[in-house]
Amino acid sequence: MASSRSRRVEYDRFIPFRSAMDMDFARCALIIPFRPQRDAQFDKDNRPHKKQQRRIPKDADRTLAAYDILDDDRLNLLDWESNNVLAIGLSDTVYLWNAANESRTKFSRAVKDKSPITSISWSPDGKVLAVIFGNSDLDLVDAAIGRVLVGIQGDSHSFVCSLAWRSNRILTTGRSDGSVVDYDIRKDDRTICDYKGHRLEVCSLKWSELFGRYLASGGKDKLVHIWDARMAVANHHPRQHQLFHKISKHTSTVRALDWCPTRSNLLASGGGHNDQCIKLWNTVNGVCLNSIDTSSEVCALLWEKNRSELLTSHGFPNNQLTSWNYISMTRKVELFGHSSRVLYLAGSPLGGVVASTVEDEALRLWNVFETPKPLKLDANTVPFAQFSVIR
Repeated sequence: MASSRSRRVEYDRFIPFRSAMDMDFARCALIIPFRPQRDAQFDKDNRPHKKQQRRIPKDADRTLAAYDILDDDRLNLLDWESNNVLAIGLSDTVYLWNAANESRTKFSRAVKDKSPITSISWSPDGKVLAVIFGNSDLDLVDAAIGRVLVGIQGDSHSFVCSLAWRSNRILTTGRSDGSVVDYDIRKDDRTICDYKGHRLEVCSLKWSELFGRYLASGGKDKLVHIWDARMAVANHHPRQHQLFHKISKHTSTVRALDWCPTRSNLLASGGGHNDQCIKLWNTVNGVCLNSIDTSSEVCALLWEKNRSELLTSHGFPNNQLTSWNYISMTRKVELFGHSSRVLYLAGSPLGGVVASTVEDEALRLWNVFETPKPLKLDANTVPFAQFSVIR
């Protein structure tokens, strides 16, 4: 009979099993400063009691005018960039509001047929604003000086509904004919890749934040597609094996999409008037983790950057914003004030504040999320700070 020692498999003690590791959690633990959190506090007798819930103001912190905003669920007219400047597209003009000093500027150019703006999006570094007009002309604007850096003539057969930057040089567009196209803004021949799958307007696009590998797209055809950038093929090449997951569980337009900032494989989506559901997806296997009936159209949604909270905006009958706890997906608070469906949401890069605007021509700023407290970065808060070498 073989001894127990002879049957034991010897493994290198310094190399763990990759299949048993939570790589997303490990990455976040390394790049996010450690902050001890207590789920319970203690009274004088050392007995735990429930932690007090953070109070969310139910009234908007302030309201700004947003005249001529379009009520069109194919469009994307609000974005807040990393340097704290909020951009909004109103008719054929982009207005910029600097949240730091509350200064305002605007950008517009002459368009032959006075086509309205259909989508705007800031580059990740906040230096370039992509602006799409109704005739599909694309302007890449240096917002600091208001000058067009790159102008790309549009396709008269379709118009661009949605934009998403994969990096500071690659811009992805979703069109009314269902096509999704990548542009490299540094090249003369800028079209580098396309993705085929949608049949109608692509009204939402989101790249995953942690790795920029996965692209989520939602459309008027009630579909959500997950694309793997490593599987994309060059333009004009036989288009095969691009689609990672095709999700067909929604029963209405999908324009509400967002990736969880701390879990790269978690995607939230929201359905329109005939669907009214929030769905959470494991994008590794395409499994629906949860589905919540909200009893109203889900127009937009936004993950909080620093903790597990989700904000959604809605249409009839209440046109409200709703804050949800994740994982339980219980309602924390509902915010009222808009008089029509809340199509456009954008979160401050500093956390805390969220902007919303609708056809009632009001841009409202809400203190919805908790503002992260600055941390003193020392050996107690930064992983491995006490070591000069990791072996």
